[in-house]
Amino acid sequence: MQARRLCFQEEEDVLLRRTQTASFWRDQFRVTDEDLDFTHELILDAESPMTTDQLALQLIREYQRRETARMESELKKGAVYQPKNLYDVGETLIFPAMDFLVGEVLETRAGQNPEHGAFDVIRVGFADTGETREFATNLQTGHRLNGANGQTTADEEALLSAEEIHSLYRNEIEESLLFTLQEGERNEDFVHIDDYWLLADMLAEVHVGHLNIAEALLEMQNRPMTPEELLPELDLQADDVSPPMQVISVNHALGSDERFDQVGSAAGPVWFLSRLEPPEAQTIPPLLQPKIGRYNRAILSVELLQMEWELDDEWGDSGATPVASVVPSISFTLTFPHWLYGTLPLSSRTRALFPHSAQERSMVTVVDGRWGNRYTAWVVHEGRYVCGLKDWMVAHNLPVSAQITLERTDEPDELIIDFRPRRMRREWSRIAKVDADRQRFALEMNKVQISCEYDENLIVSSEDREGLEAFNAGFEGNDAALEQIVEMIVPEIAKLNPQGTAHVKTIYSAVNMFWRCPPGPIFYTLISNSRFQDVGDGFFKVR
Repeated sequence: MQARRLCFQEEEDVLLRRTQTASFWRDQFRVTDEDLDFTHELILDAESPMTTDQLALQLIREYQRRETARMESELKKGAVYQPKNLYDVGETLIFPAMDFLVGEVLETRAGQNPEHGAFDVIRVGFADTGETREFATNLQTGHRLNGANGQTTADEEALLSAEEIHSLYRNEIEESLLFTLQEGERNEDFVHIDDYWLLADMLAEVHVGHLNIAEALLEMQNRPMTPEELLPELDLQADDVSPPMQVISVNHALGSDERFDQVGSAAGPVWFLSRLEPPEAQTIPPLLQPKIGRYNRAILSVELLQMEWELDDEWGDSGATPVASVVPSISFTLTFPHWLYGTLPLSSRTRALFPHSAQERSMVTVVDGRWGNRYTAWVVHEGRYVCGLKDWMVAHNLPVSAQITLERTDEPDELIIDFRPRRMRREWSRIAKVDADRQRFALEMNKVQISCEYDENLIVSSEDREGLEAFNAGFEGNDAALEQIVEMIVPEIAKLNPQGTAHVKTIYSAVNMFWRCPPGPIFYTLISNSRFQDVGDGFFKVR
């Protein structure tokens, strides 16, 4: 029975390279000092920055190379154990299936098993572990360890390539690599810039004096500048550093100083002074911060879903297909929060006209389609808006719900903005009066001058920005805030209508004066509240 156990014990101990196993990469892999030395030399030899993906792939290849070299070295120390062979006392054996453990044959004896017939058993001592174990030899039946050199797992062609390993275990490998490069004891040796890694001693020295000059240049020019524009004035005195590496050095130094902000552009890094940017570029205003709770979209009617699609809120779930990047122009409706802060939404209709960037902000030039004035605008990707256009809106006296058009130009970071004009007339608008201390407000109708196309269902107004933001802050942390605001707003809107009804677009527009929310949750709150009755065509009334 012992011989039977011996044979089957080894049936499972199939030789397998560690780098071919999921358990190694997911559970055992840790970047070592040897790996850091390899990474250091890799970047040094490349003489250029390398991405995290590139470093990870090369490190996998290095692990495979080390493993092959170790296997070849260990196999030279003795004969590879195979169950079919005979071995003498004192002979040195290599056990690839046991991580190439080296052992010495201490004694032999006969073994017997009805399934395998006659065979021998050897007792092997392992100096490295101090253990002894018994193994079957002279085995006449087939065994998986009887392959060439004991390697029964697969041919070289069947092994996973470095690319395949990287694809399978990329997250685990790069997590360990990034942690060591960023948080390890030698993190000061490596510099990380836009997912590229390089060595700290490859950079040109950019000291505080250079940074002060850069600040003065940006302030004097009052516009974003590229590192190539800044370099001639900085005089780095780094003749031994290549021009591309000098650019990288400047980008790294500016990015490490909070005075400077990288506003990504299609052409590459562009720098500006944080203190010269509009406040909305630095901090998302309260009434542009979405408050989206969970709700059941399944109960929204087709009519309400259609209106949600028409509104095209940048935080909505309308499922609107994004406008293709080749569309020359688009139109959209200016909603209250964007009117209040002088911003434009990055919605499914507008997003394709603005640059995409991994940076927090991108800079674009917006040209007034009426008067030709040029405005610097800032694309705030996280907040899904473009800021810096309050002066343009004020110059043309645009109301909430104005119909805005955006048009591409031949320049990638420039577009034309316009509105649909009409003869000026005085029109009715809903004006909000806010009492933030008592969390109350009222709507009243007043006439305002309007000289553009607009949506009469969406037009609302209030110049009391501080009061609106204070009202918003008063509801922070209140899980029932949306329901309470809707219950306050609907009667106020209905009282202004002779039919005593409130349109869902008007309700959406008024809610967003106090609480930033896309249409879906607002519509759900309306139809799930027994106080309100759907009377059709998008109108609700108070029961």
